[in-house]
Amino acid sequence: MGWPRQAYSAALHLAAPLLWRRLRREHGLTDPRPLRLGRIPETPPDTRMLWLHCASVGEVQAARPLIEELLARYPRHTLTVTTMTATGAERVRALAEGQQDSRLSHHFVPLDFPRAASSFVERLRPELALFFETELWPNLLHACRHREIPVAVVNGRLSARALEGYRRLRPLMREALGCVDWLAAKSSEDAARFAELGMAPRRTTVVGSLKFDIGLEDGARQVSERLRQLLGRPRVWVAGSTHAGEESRLLAAHALLREHTPEALLVLVPRHPQRFDEVASLCESHGEVPARRSRSEWPGQGTSVYLADTMGELSALYGAADLAFVGGSLVPVGGHNLLEPAALGVPVLTGPELANFMDVAEALRAADALVETPDEEALAEALIALFADPAERRRLGEAGRDVVAANRGALAKTLKGLDRLLPVK
Repeated sequence: MGWPRQAYSAALHLAAPLLWRRLRREHGLTDPRPLRLGRIPETPPDTRMLWLHCASVGEVQAARPLIEELLARYPRHTLTVTTMTATGAERVRALAEGQQDSRLSHHFVPLDFPRAASSFVERLRPELALFFETELWPNLLHACRHREIPVAVVNGRLSARALEGYRRLRPLMREALGCVDWLAAKSSEDAARFAELGMAPRRTTVVGSLKFDIGLEDGARQVSERLRQLLGRPRVWVAGSTHAGEESRLLAAHALLREHTPEALLVLVPRHPQRFDEVASLCESHGEVPARRSRSEWPGQGTSVYLADTMGELSALYGAADLAFVGGSLVPVGGHNLLEPAALGVPVLTGPELANFMDVAEALRAADALVETPDEEALAEALIALFADPAERRRLGEAGRDVVAANRGALAKTLKGLDRLLPVK
């Protein structure tokens, strides 16, 4: 083991008590240790395995077209998708149910201790390992290289902010990236940042963003239409994937909106399920008693907030709205997927924090298909203006949908590159 990875592994072991505490909160009553130490069932000898690792629910959603194509192109293989979070796990299970394909399964990714990583890879025995975006775990990558398993980083993304942090770990990242056989970079800027950390340019291809290859789930439009009928309001806006510190600002914007448009309904969709009750209490502290989707409640005459406290329904909720605000952008999180509502032809609003989706934001900006608001007052003003202007709403929705259509193609390029690592037979 090289000294950078040795030092990294030692630091990880020192941080273990904090990691286990965090994972216990994530898993609730379930003991996370067996799940996170690579103690998974061994892949049967007659099973051919593919492995895709995504961080959480947003990455799983972005990877959905790739997941579907992998299952179609490798019909003799089983696909295991790993995630770090429980919400990501729920999304994988929902995809498996929707696909009705027993070849798609989920495991939690192990903590990146050397022995846990080695045990996981040895038991899973994948023929190909795919890491989504910036999921670079040195010991897992080394375990794949040790077993001569080809590794690709797909939709490779490295923000300027992330690069600053990784620069301090350059020897470790050089060693980790040395285990990557192919990087499918999202943009030339991302490719250059990976190269600065040690990724060989000859093993890098700029393919574009897989997020633009987003597809509509079967029946999603019908679900959205039915939701819209049940919501029963002429003016509906959705705030999706919201975070702590953000909901209070959104509720303040909604209060300002209702001074001009009293019939408006806010559909609030928190990012993390462990915060559902907290957000319900926050709504009440703002004078709103929300109807809660988890209780099969629907907005009554005196209800102006609908709390969508369920998982896996954000796309359908976006499709039921006149306007969509994408969360994680009024607080320093970096934003979430602006393309989900855009692909549905729903006008997209966002806050200023877009570090994680800068390329997507720039594409929407260039087409005048993105409404950016620095704070809750500006958001309220934008909502008031757009609810009063159906023609502008229609223009924004069509422009966003056109941006998604014009930028498709990364999926085909990614699959072509993967075919060199694991030919389709």
